[in-house]
Amino acid sequence: MSGTTPAPGGTPAAARGTRKRRAPIGAPAVLLAPFLLLFTACTLIPIGYAVHLSLFGEKRSGLGFGGTTTRVFTGLGNYTRALGDAAFRDGFWNTAQYCLLYIPLMLGLSLALALLLDSALARAKRFFQLALFLPHAVPGIIAALVWTYLYTPGISPVIDALGSAGAQVDVFGHPLSAVVNIAVWEWTGYNMVIFYAALQAIPREVLEAAVVDGAGPLRTACSVKVPLIRASVAMVGLFTVIGSLQLFTEPMILHDVAPGVVSTWTPNMYAYSAAFERNDYGLAAASSVLLALAAALLSFAVTRLTRGRDEQRARRRNRTATETARRNATETAR
Repeated sequence: MSGTTPAPGGTPAAARGTRKRRAPIGAPAVLLAPFLLLFTACTLIPIGYAVHLSLFGEKRSGLGFGGTTTRVFTGLGNYTRALGDAAFRDGFWNTAQYCLLYIPLMLGLSLALALLLDSALARAKRFFQLALFLPHAVPGIIAALVWTYLYTPGISPVIDALGSAGAQVDVFGHPLSAVVNIAVWEWTGYNMVIFYAALQAIPREVLEAAVVDGAGPLRTACSVKVPLIRASVAMVGLFTVIGSLQLFTEPMILHDVAPGVVSTWTPNMYAYSAAFERNDYGLAAASSVLLALAAALLSFAVTRLTRGRDEQRARRRNRTATETARRNATETAR
């Protein structure tokens, strides 16, 4: 006897169920089509063109007196030139110093402000949320121009006030701290809102249990709240790393007033200088591809690191639960 039950129309129920499962495939494809088209047009095609452009160079003839310019295939020559250029390598070193100073400072400040707003002692939470988020609403180039005004001696009321008090501050002599200060001012409030939203999603029962167990506000924040929003902290850290490697606007604005900020201070500025100041589009494309590869590798490393820690904590919790269950079973058997 057959194992399928015929449907009223003579179609087996299994076959009919198969058709029902396959039918919705068209709807996700239609919904995803606009995204895939935009992603292909705005991301994949530009990346492919940049890779293609990085494999070619320009050869000029005529000794600069009206000669012709021809494109020649150079293979990995542009990549070799970029990696062999000390200015390009120094740009990565400046970016690394920026990341080491900016990321911990911004993340720590954003998390501390979010914990303060989430505490029971906080007042006027909506006002402070808006006030802290407002700097992010200012476009980056406008923020950099405002801070350049505040950094410039003879113009800045802050620098002049410090000078009249006997404190001589040379902000442009330390461009790294100046750039970090602008970025922290721009992004702290934005990430604070993300952390605060994650804190609001923590079940209140968990916090009440911590209070009942005798945990104070500081212990509750460090031992309960922060571990529960670890996923949000990891996500913000990942996006911050990617954004830090693309540093361009702030040092580009400071380039005209800070002697230490040269035109190749970051890899992005190096690519910009190669393309629009030296008209070397092959070198600019190669340096951009190398920067993208560095961002991808660093993002992969951060993701693996956070995932590995989460897996270790999950295994530790499972081991503790197993040992507790075994201990309870043993006591019950006795």
